[in-house]
Amino acid sequence: MLPGMTNETDIRKLPVTVLGLGPMGRALAGAFSRAGHPTTVWNRSRGKADDLVAAGARWADTAAEAVRAGDLVVVSVADYEAAQSVLDTVDTADFEGRVLLNVSTSTAERSRTAAAWAVKQGVDYLDGAIMIGPNFIAGPDSLVFLSGSPDAYDRHRVTFEALGGRVVHVGEDPGFAALYDMSLLDFFWTSMSGMMHSFALAEADGVKARDFAPYLKVMLDTVELLAADTAREIDEGAYPGGGELLTMRCSTVDDIIEAARLRGLDTSVLRAVSSVERRARALGHADASYTATVEGVRRPEPTD
Repeated sequence: MLPGMTNETDIRKLPVTVLGLGPMGRALAGAFSRAGHPTTVWNRSRGKADDLVAAGARWADTAAEAVRAGDLVVVSVADYEAAQSVLDTVDTADFEGRVLLNVSTSTAERSRTAAAWAVKQGVDYLDGAIMIGPNFIAGPDSLVFLSGSPDAYDRHRVTFEALGGRVVHVGEDPGFAALYDMSLLDFFWTSMSGMMHSFALAEADGVKARDFAPYLKVMLDTVELLAADTAREIDEGAYPGGGELLTMRCSTVDDIIEAARLRGLDTSVLRAVSSVERRARALGHADASYTATVEGVRRPEPTD
C-alpha cells in the first residue's frame, strides 16, 4: 500500500498514473479521475494535460515522478518502442510495489517481450488491448482485454471498473490481450473488404449502395448465428457436413469470382477464399461443413 492509504475507501480508490496523453491516454485519465481515483498524468508536452489538471488530475514534471505517485501505472503511447523509451527513464526502484499496465499498440510477441522486461525489473505486469475509440471509454460499450499477472488484475479489479463496459482478463500469457485484438481485427478488416467488394459487384449493374446496404444485415445476422456452433466444431476438431457441404460452398465462390471477372472487378480476395477452400478439400474435407476451411488456413501454401 502506498503512503497515506489507511482505510477501505483508500484501498478501493487506489491512485492511478497515466503516461502518455494522446486521445486514448486522456480518455483513460479522465475516466479514472471521474471515478474518484487520485490521478497523476505525464506527457512529453504539458499542453495536453491542461483540461485534465483543471478537472482535478495532478501533473508530474517527469515520468519517474508520475510513476512514484501511482499504484497502477498505465502507459498509453503510440507503440511499444515509444513505451519502452519512456519506461527507460524511470529507475527500477520507482516501480517497486506498483502494477504496470501497457495499453500501447502491440503484437503478442512484443507484449511478451515487454512482460519479460518487467519481470526483470520486479514489476507486476499487465498488457492491455482497448477495442473501442476514446469516446467510448467508461461507457457501456467499452471493451478492454487484459492479460498477464492474475494477481495484478485482481488487485485492480475495482479500479478497472472506471473504464466501463467490459474489462476482461483473458489469460496469464501477457500476449493474449494483443492476440485477441489482432484476431478480432482480422475478422473486422476481412469483413470490411468483403463488404466493399459486395457493394462494387452490385453497383457494377447499376444498384446503388444505399439500396443494397439494408440487406447486408441478413448476412451479419447469419454470421452471428453461426459463430457459437462454428467455434464448437473448431474446438472439437470435427466438421459434420449436414446439408451444407464444403464442395457446394466452393461452387458458390467460383460463381461469384466469375461474376466479378465479367464486370472487370478485382478478384484477388475471392481467389484467396477459393484457394483456402480447395486446400481444405484436398486435405480430405470435401464432405465436411464450411468450418473445415480452418484446416486450409492452418496449412498455407508454401511461399518462395
